[in-house]
Amino acid sequence: MRRSAVRVRKVALLFYETIVMETKKYIKELASGYFDDIVQIRRHLHQYPELSKQEKNTSDFICSELDKIQGVYYTKNIGGYGICGFINGKSDNGNCVALRADMDALPICETTDLPFKSKTDGIMHACGHDVHIATLLGAIRIISQAKDLFEGRVMFIFQPSEEEYPGGAITMIKDGVFKTTKPSAVFSFHTTPEMDCGKIGLKAGNYMASTDEFYIKVIGKGGHGAMPNLNIDPIVVASNIIIALQTIVSRNAEPSLPTTLTVGNFITEGGRTNVTPQIVRLEGIIRTFDDAWRSQAHKLITQIAEKTAEAFGAKADVFIDNGYPALFNNEDVTAKTKILATEYLGDENVLDLNVRMTAEDFAYFAKEIPACYFRLGTRKQDKPITNLHSSDFDVDERSMEVGMGLEAFLGISYLNSLK
Repeated sequence: MRRSAVRVRKVALLFYETIVMETKKYIKELASGYFDDIVQIRRHLHQYPELSKQEKNTSDFICSELDKIQGVYYTKNIGGYGICGFINGKSDNGNCVALRADMDALPICETTDLPFKSKTDGIMHACGHDVHIATLLGAIRIISQAKDLFEGRVMFIFQPSEEEYPGGAITMIKDGVFKTTKPSAVFSFHTTPEMDCGKIGLKAGNYMASTDEFYIKVIGKGGHGAMPNLNIDPIVVASNIIIALQTIVSRNAEPSLPTTLTVGNFITEGGRTNVTPQIVRLEGIIRTFDDAWRSQAHKLITQIAEKTAEAFGAKADVFIDNGYPALFNNEDVTAKTKILATEYLGDENVLDLNVRMTAEDFAYFAKEIPACYFRLGTRKQDKPITNLHSSDFDVDERSMEVGMGLEAFLGISYLNSLK
């Protein structure tokens, strides 16, 4: 009896492995076949970038592409210009997984010599969101062709306004993107120019930091620069505040908990070589991973700024704008993602990553749905690395063939694992 049960399990495992192998082979063939079209879609998007909350033409273009795909239905204008839709498998067993891409560009003037460079002055897809859109459209094409290979539904989300707070993820959630259907898992990725094309990277648990902005108005007493004894110099006060703020990380943060605090802007109002200004404004960010410490750090920023200013006879008004939460990758979903990605790409092409202090509003989706957010290598071989948010940013477009195939494989395989 025991031998018979073992034999049944072996047969079932062999059958499952055969299905996975055939699914992988079929998806890779489809990804290869769609690649040229997806490149053209990406290049069109790259030429016509739109800023956060202004992605109307981008949204309309995506919808026109979705209309060409059989078996796809969608709703647009969710949380702004967001789009959400579905592809049904061979039957509906109640299971659903989601794939997400962001849509917006940045206020950066492109300096590449690409034949398809931005045609909109001062706006550029310098963060790879054009790649994200095109890759997800490719994955949707593949999944629609492979719908007989799975049961359940694949949800797809095109999200606006990732680059501008409060971000499109939270507005789509508030607008009901998950109201009628709550997926079992949601996946998304980001282009990564420091990682070779053909590779992905991921990390379970805390992965990307929360981000909050602080604004400090230091009010002193202006006057003639040659008579400092009659003034309360807000430049000196603000400089001492900046130095004191650094102790939040160096002397208050738990050493094992990543935290960064940066003052990125120091603005005087009305000063010149011989004039002490009345007001100085400081602007900066604080990023970390723990909500309790995040709240405590906010209190320290306020306390340090106010008390330091008071010691000099000045005043400090502090405003802290809560931004995106920390991005947490669900342990189980990420473990499955790593197994499936290894199956699709090979062990040598799936990397373990460290935490990143950059932020991402996909974190809001990850608070609602068990999530895995991973990095897709886009580095061009034999070319200098072009950083995200830089005017010369570019990618190896072959990464989209990898990305769309992997997204389709993840969606279909994860659904099949939920049976």
